[in-house]
Amino acid sequence: MNFALTGLAGYVAPRHLKAIHDTGNRLIAAVDPHDSVGIIDRYFPGTSFFTDIERFDRHLEMLRHKNDERSVDYLSVCSPNHLHDAHVRLALRLGAHAICEKPLVLNPWNLDALQQLEQEYERCVFTVLQLRLHPQLQSLKVQLADGPGRERHQVLLTYVAPRGTWYRYSWKGQTEKSGGLATNIGIHLFDLLIWLFGSVKGSELHLKQDRRISGFLELERADVQWFLSVHGSDLPVQTNGKRTWRSLQLDGHEIEFSSGFEDLHTRIYEQVLVGAGFDIDDARPSIELVHQIRNQEPVKQFRGKPHPLTEHVMPV
Repeated sequence: MNFALTGLAGYVAPRHLKAIHDTGNRLIAAVDPHDSVGIIDRYFPGTSFFTDIERFDRHLEMLRHKNDERSVDYLSVCSPNHLHDAHVRLALRLGAHAICEKPLVLNPWNLDALQQLEQEYERCVFTVLQLRLHPQLQSLKVQLADGPGRERHQVLLTYVAPRGTWYRYSWKGQTEKSGGLATNIGIHLFDLLIWLFGSVKGSELHLKQDRRISGFLELERADVQWFLSVHGSDLPVQTNGKRTWRSLQLDGHEIEFSSGFEDLHTRIYEQVLVGAGFDIDDARPSIELVHQIRNQEPVKQFRGKPHPLTEHVMPV
């Protein structure tokens, strides 16, 4: 299959390059306004590269119009969050399927428009929900399904991924482009929680700062205290040299899933290529949730139990 890719210079693009390569496919063209893209030589040194999306679009349209053997079958979208919707639309217009990084879109109503375009162009939009393919988490889902049907779980979710000063000046630090912390670094974790414990029944925001956000979720089968941060001071003293702290506690017991991420994007591509990838409906619940969180203000009186770190960092 022939692939093209947007956002080649971005953080997540190497995982997509590896997945395209490892599944035995070709990368025909790639685009990014930045030209620090030497990583491509490891996988596809002959790929056509563009720094202008207009020239990239024109090149792919020319291949499609000529029925060239290099006509693109899939467009992988690794660009900044606020461009995902436009680049998925570009894929469909070019007659290609889209494989889009999280979040698929920033606003839930964009999902409806994309589903209409799927029907119009007879192409599919897939998204990357790789935690659903993590072996330990798949085993956990089976265990939960085999447990008592009415059992209610208590979940403590902590994710601290420190970022430097650059973060606030990049698109990731701009809510209108990234969707904010809950969207940019939390979307895959919220999708995981909904996948494991059912739909959202209630959401309460407890803390909302530039570099921290936390709240309480009531899911069908779990109460969740969650805390997301890019502030380095929130890392625990003992991290064994790791610069990221990812913790999921279920009923007081730690769920270990700190490893096993290396080939998850490849597994996503393997599923997509046999028509079994995660689609718009799979992405919808978590996108609706983070959109709600983005537009919430912290409550003054907590009904749900706050995350322990929330009280620690809140101003007196």
